[in-house]
Amino acid sequence: MEPAVCFGAVMHERHVVAHNRFVYPTAFLRLPLSQIDALHVPLLGIERAGAFSFRRRDHGARDGSPLLPWLQRILDAHGLRDICDGEVVLQTMPRVLGYVFNPVSFWFCHDASGRLRVVLAEVSNTFGEHHNYLVHHPDLRPIESGDELRASKIFHVSPFFPVRGEYRFRFERRPGLHAVTVDLWDGGVLQLSTRLGGRAEALDGRAMRRWLLRQPFMTLGVIARIHWQALRLAVRRVRFHPKPLPPLEETSR
Repeated sequence: MEPAVCFGAVMHERHVVAHNRFVYPTAFLRLPLSQIDALHVPLLGIERAGAFSFRRRDHGARDGSPLLPWLQRILDAHGLRDICDGEVVLQTMPRVLGYVFNPVSFWFCHDASGRLRVVLAEVSNTFGEHHNYLVHHPDLRPIESGDELRASKIFHVSPFFPVRGEYRFRFERRPGLHAVTVDLWDGGVLQLSTRLGGRAEALDGRAMRRWLLRQPFMTLGVIARIHWQALRLAVRRVRFHPKPLPPLEETSR
């Protein structure tokens, strides 16, 4: 569970009306919460400006407060803190040249022996709203690579899908590879598949320089591509669903 940068790709595939599939290169960080404050990586600022920067206010309570107590309060509220007594690894994108939009960040919660027990998916939409999906096995057993975990969809993300159905998560972990697959099902029909994966490298100046040279505007590209794909669907007259009010609760499972 060392700090890492992962280089890979993100894939989206719409399976229903107006089939659409696209793949873009991406990169993301994997940051053990216990080590964030001690990180000293060229080009990566922790709570300070840099070519890349990590800010606590981009996550959690979004007020700059410490992240672990925020997460522990959520785990406490759902009776999960006792089994999550090990390291927490945050998988996310940093700010690049001061800008970031994270459609989803993942908090991987382990027990004291290093087994994955709970994952919090911190989802953001383009309206500035946020919601957390807390996933784990009903019997609280460890989450193994490839296990399927489910959560009801209650948060608006895309105007081209209604707020209904369920997400099915799979977390793949192999030596050097980290991947997440999220499928959206509605009425027994697969609606949308998303896969985010990358190969891990040591989080150091060499990796961050390569990221900057390859994708200096990656986070701006994320929001640009979201709107470009939305425009393509709008031109094809895919049904538009107005944004409902956000859910009252911060976290669901």
